[in-house]
Formats: sequence, C-alpha cells, structure tokens
Amino acid sequence: MRYEPADQFDDMPPVRRRFYVGVRSKFLIALAAAFTWMGLSIWLAQPWIRDLGQLTHPVFAWVAIGFIAFVPGFMNGFLIFSLLLDKRPPRRALKEYPGITILIAAYQEEKAIQNTLAAFTRSKYPGPVEVFVLNDGSRDRTAQIARDYIERTAWRPNFDVRLIDFADNRGKSHVLNDGLAMASHELIITLDGDCTLREGSLRAIVERLASDPPLTQAIAGCVLARNPGDSLLAAAQEWDYFHGIAAVKRMQSMYHGTLVAQGAFSLYRKKALLAVGGWPETVGEDIVVTWAMLEKGWRIGYAEDAIVFTEVPTSLKQFALQRKRWSRGLIEAFGRHKKLLFSTRLTGLFIWWNLTFLPLDLVYTFVFIPGIVAALFGYYWIVGPLTVAVLPLAMLWNGVIYRIQKKMFEAQGLRVTRNRRGFVFYCFAYTLIMQPVCVWGYVAELLGLRKKWDTR
Repeated sequence: MRYEPADQFDDMPPVRRRFYVGVRSKFLIALAAAFTWMGLSIWLAQPWIRDLGQLTHPVFAWVAIGFIAFVPGFMNGFLIFSLLLDKRPPRRALKEYPGITILIAAYQEEKAIQNTLAAFTRSKYPGPVEVFVLNDGSRDRTAQIARDYIERTAWRPNFDVRLIDFADNRGKSHVLNDGLAMASHELIITLDGDCTLREGSLRAIVERLASDPPLTQAIAGCVLARNPGDSLLAAAQEWDYFHGIAAVKRMQSMYHGTLVAQGAFSLYRKKALLAVGGWPETVGEDIVVTWAMLEKGWRIGYAEDAIVFTEVPTSLKQFALQRKRWSRGLIEAFGRHKKLLFSTRLTGLFIWWNLTFLPLDLVYTFVFIPGIVAALFGYYWIVGPLTVAVLPLAMLWNGVIYRIQKKMFEAQGLRVTRNRRGFVFYCFAYTLIMQPVCVWGYVAELLGLRKKWDTR
C-alpha cells in the first residue's frame, strides 16, 4: 500500500524563532563532544587496560573496558549535549481539533480498567473522541467492569465510549488491528488497560503532532510510574521512567527518530499504520511498527508533556518478564528491519546504538558483575579506582536529566517526589537486575522460545 503523507495541519503558520541551531548542527556538536569525552576516557584508562591485558589478554581488556566504560560514556555524553541543545518549537493551540480514536487493549485488567476509563471523564479535549475498550478474551472481570462503568457514566457529548468484547485471547496486535479497522477518525491513540491519562494529555499529544515537521507519522507520549510506593523495585522504576526512558526518547526525537512509539500511550496517523500493515504479531509490536515507519523515511516524535501514568511491575518476576519481553521485541525489530542499519538518516546512529545493547548487557552481566564481586574481596581487575575515574559522567548525566525533567514537571504543575530509597536502588542495584534479564530476553528470542504476552 502506497501512502504519501499529507499533513492535515498544513494551514497553520510556522513558528518563527530569532535564533535557531539546525538539527544537523546539533547532531554534529553532540557527536564531537561525545567522541572527545570518549577519547579522554581512553587516555585515562590506559593503566587499567594495560593491567587487565597483562592479566588476561589485550583484546579481552579492550572489549571488556570498552563496553563497561567507553561505549556507555559516549552514549551519556551524546545524550547530555543533545539535551542541552534541545530547543524544540512550542506546541500550538489549534483552531479546530481533529477527531481521535483511542484503542485500549485490555487483558486481565479488572483492577485497573475502571481507573483508566475514569480519566476520560476529566478530559476536556475539544474534538470528537472515540474510545474502544478492546477486551482480549480476559478470564477475569475486565469486560464486566468496563461494561458497567461505560453504561452508568454520563460521558461528555463529544465522547463515544464502547466495549469491544472478544471471546478468545488472540494477542495484543490482533485486537489493535481490529480496533484500527473500526476506527472512524484519522488519528489513532493506543493506551494500555492499566494506564491513566493526565488531564490535558490528549490535547498535548495532538498539538505536538501539529507542531512537529510534516513527515511526522507518530508521537510517543510520556509514560511515568503510577505506583512507586508499592515496592522498592517499583520505586526504582519511577526513576527509570523519569530519568532514563523519557530522556532517551526526547533526545531521539530531536533527530527525527524516536525508536519506540510505545503501546502504553502513543498517537499514530491511521494511514501510516495501514501503509505498514498495522501492528505485527510479535511480542514487541510497538517497536516493530515504529521501525516499519522509520524504514519508510517517516519521522517519529515525542511529547514530553503528554503524560500517562502506568502500573509498573512490583515483583521481581513481573519485572523480569516485562523487560525480557522488551528485549525480545528489540531483536524482533532488527530481524524485520535490518535495512535501517544502512540508513543515512541521523536516526541511523540510534539503530546502531541499540545494536550495542547486546554486547553491553553481555559484558555487564558476565564481566562487570563478577568484577564487582572480585572487588569486594580486594581484587580490582575489573572494578576499582580507575573505574570510578573513567565513569564520572553518570553523575553529570543524572543532574542534567533531573534539571530538564524537573522544569517540565513544574510547567505542568507537577512536583518531583522525594523518592530517596528508589533513587539509591536505581543508582546502585537496578542494572544488576535489569541487564541480566535483558540477556535472558535476547537469548530467548535468538533461540526461538515460546512467546507469551501476559506477565502475571
């Protein structure tokens, strides 16, 4: 199917700015700064490389230290300098707001679906809104709770809320594609059944699409943790969503290629979805459909102030299954869209960036973690004083991200919580859990093990 994107907001006047550094110039500045930092790190690490090489082998020393220090240092440097240069155009209010269709894929969501629907009663989005609750054969009371709430709620005149109850569980991509086929509007929003929209987020994500360049075909919203108080692991994930995931998406969108318009909350143009065949039958349907759009040369944006709160996993088992699924989705995306590795667009850097996740996680799991254990017994072959000397950028990275996110929060009338225990766990223990889990996901996908959506 051929689709030549036409922007429905073409009649809007462009935003004029007195001083603006072009996207390619920002990219080159951030790239030069990141390479400079990596070069400094390599120079500082020479004694570390020499000592480890004598103990093992020079090639092992370069590979191990490269993926422990140099590659992460380059990534953090590029991220920091990019965000410091980020001056995206402000989103603009529209004269007339287009209709949107919201697809809520729900499976076993009896505890959350009512809160998800209740958020729409507070929405003041001025255009027509069509909401489909797509119950994917849930075995619990998801359908009953959704039906009862829809029937007894006095919806705003511009809202049409319906339950589409599928008898059999077929998977998320199937119900999303069925919802897409029934959608009346040209703008499609996906929302997970355990997510709660913040008031103003629908308007914000549509306005961001209108304000971004014409080739933009999807916008990823900002997903934050709703339940950090439920466990120490959930508290750490609040910082992961607030610091890590949000910052990376913002940086990627600067260069016209957010790599994941996540299913939890994103906006798509219907014609673009149809042109790539809808959502594929994979465990990572959101990343695969996003990469399909990137392969066509389209742009994926990010709305940092279009916020949704999601229930993050509270147990180690739930967390491991979720991150394993995310890792499998990344491998699926590479398997289906290898051509992106040869893309000449700026976003090509981030495809290669993601390709390094496998060796990064492998080295972290099988070299760095054992190195920590060795250091506890006084053997500083992998982790020692020079490790700290080569990796100080992490503190600067956290400071920059915190300042940027705090400023955005304050503009939205939000306050950053004092989640100290979660922050300490996030800084010192979170990756010790997450990266071995990611390796598990990569291996499971490469071995073709059985896939399952449910993480309960």
